[in-house]
Amino acid sequence: MIAKALGEYRRSFVGWTIGISLFLTMYVSIYASLREDPGTLSKQALAKSPGALRDIMGGMEDIATASGYLQTVVYQLLVPVMFIVCAMILGNRAVAQPEESGTLELTITLPVDRKRLLLERYAAMVVALLLIAVITCAVLVAVARSIDLGVAVDRILAAHTGVFLLAVFFGTVTVTVGAATGRRAPAMAVVGAWAVAGYMVVTVGRNVEAISWLRWLSPFHYYAEGRPVYQGLPTWDYVVLAGAAVVLALTAVLAFDRRDVGV
Repeated sequence: MIAKALGEYRRSFVGWTIGISLFLTMYVSIYASLREDPGTLSKQALAKSPGALRDIMGGMEDIATASGYLQTVVYQLLVPVMFIVCAMILGNRAVAQPEESGTLELTITLPVDRKRLLLERYAAMVVALLLIAVITCAVLVAVARSIDLGVAVDRILAAHTGVFLLAVFFGTVTVTVGAATGRRAPAMAVVGAWAVAGYMVVTVGRNVEAISWLRWLSPFHYYAEGRPVYQGLPTWDYVVLAGAAVVLALTAVLAFDRRDVGV
């Protein structure tokens, strides 16, 4: 069942792998020319960015450094968004999309336990995201070495691990909502709302006392708070992300097992 699901994901897998790899190659390569005048780069970036935008992009104070540029341009927003959208698409293909198209009803008539069916399709999503993360991380490391970026490989690996876990979390949310409702739209709405609200809470809203406590409910807090590009692997933050995904996956199994498919 995992191999079959991976076959269904192959076009998305290839497309997103190529797209993210091209993005990383282009934007990281640009730094080779920008670092020749770090003072001007930093001043221009801050001057052209209003305060709210700087908060959204993580502050941007040290964008002229290799670590700061990598954090701001790659890991702060753009690459996580690409991975989250990819995870949402793959997550919907686990249950909700085939149920809406009517193909899932044929699958569950096979002598396969429903819990096993969902877990194997979920596992295929995780494997696909892992392969995308591994390949794009390798591309980033290769580009970083080719331009002598100056960021240690273990820091890049730590940050990319966070992107993968963030994608798995939101992919699991998609699967869970799809398993409970059998529809793509609610899953997309929940993921979109949680992602946007969660990101705003830990960026623009981090200094607003009335809502600052909400950061504990945001996956972005556990993704970025440990600053892996600067400090290495934030083990416990990543454990929280992974643990939350496991809890959601078990919830998806229970919801799917108790619901009449197609109703």
